[in-house]
Amino acid sequence: MGIRQLRPTTSSQRFRIISDFAEITRDTPEESLLEPLRSTGGRNNQGHVTTRYRGGGHKRRYRRIDFRRDKFGVPGTVAEIEYDPNRSARIALVHYADGEKRYILHPRGLALGDTVLSGPGADIRLGNAVPLAEIPLGTAVHNVELKRGRGGQLARAAGAEALVVAREGALVTLKLKSGEVRMVRGECLATIGQVGNVEHELESAGKAGRSRWLGRRSRVRGVAKNPVDHPLGGGEGKSSGGRPPVSPWGKPEGVKTRRKKKASSRLIIRGRKRGKATQ
Repeated sequence: MGIRQLRPTTSSQRFRIISDFAEITRDTPEESLLEPLRSTGGRNNQGHVTTRYRGGGHKRRYRRIDFRRDKFGVPGTVAEIEYDPNRSARIALVHYADGEKRYILHPRGLALGDTVLSGPGADIRLGNAVPLAEIPLGTAVHNVELKRGRGGQLARAAGAEALVVAREGALVTLKLKSGEVRMVRGECLATIGQVGNVEHELESAGKAGRSRWLGRRSRVRGVAKNPVDHPLGGGEGKSSGGRPPVSPWGKPEGVKTRRKKKASSRLIIRGRKRGKATQ
């Protein structure tokens, strides 16, 4: 598992850094766990564009991931480690003792043939899903539930992890990589270990074409447009706009618009840090 830099055979290849895919064991996904995935182009269910500069991209199919890890007491064996085009992490195909197959997020260091288990009383081993109340302090976890039975919502991206730092009554305190410190109920499940593909943050697209493969279209600066198309457009020469950054409809950009949810915010002890945070 690592990255490799391509030889500069073209101008775009010169700066391209990609994964070496050394941990991948199979190129084709499990057909029984696939679903069709339709491209939205940034549009909502009414057909209105709600996210600009989205569209195109390579055709993909969705892999159903077991975020709930609710097969309690049934051991599973890691049969394959696969690439997933829908996320930065790798996924592992698990064959359970009762014959069922499921995908889980691939924890760093989990190898073919390893056994995983979930539920109360499971061993504190890599890949096992255990209630937070049973996990020792200082343990790194991922795929953490915020509400029991809903499935993991925290620490699911490549290289993500959360540290169990404290336990008080029915609540367990976690420290996230973003610097946020929050409490989660002890009955919520979390998977032991760090999400794999840690080197993902070192990758570099190297060319605009790869962004288009991912469905990301180019973004044109407002000051480069005409006055009819954008509030910052026009002017003699390369003018800077003369006002704070706004959308084409005059709405301020870079301003937080998310409403605080009281039920969730009261469990956050310390908010996220700006910029890159480390544990």
